[in-house]
Amino acid sequence: MKKLFSLLMLVAFLSTATFAQTTSPRSTGTMHTTTQNTKKGVGMKKDGTPDKRYKMNKAEKPAQAGPMKKDGTPDKRYKANKTASPKM
Repeated sequence: MKKLFSLLMLVAFLSTATFAQTTSPRSTGTMHTTTQNTKKGVGMKKDGTPDKRYKMNKAEKPAQAGPMKKDGTPDKRYKANKTASPKM
């Protein structure tokens, strides 16, 4: 009886697993692709934001007067890198 029940459960499991795997119908038409070589689309992502991989979209960093840390931030120990605080 146990063998019959386990065989029946195995068949039920395998049959439900095959029905769960449905494929979407494939279209036989040609794929329509858009090119990003238009003047407005160069250097832009699909959502319209500028793509930072291109040189024209990278922001220019202002030159710092004093020494910098290894990570590129200004070293605040030096007077040239300190910002002037308002006097009261």
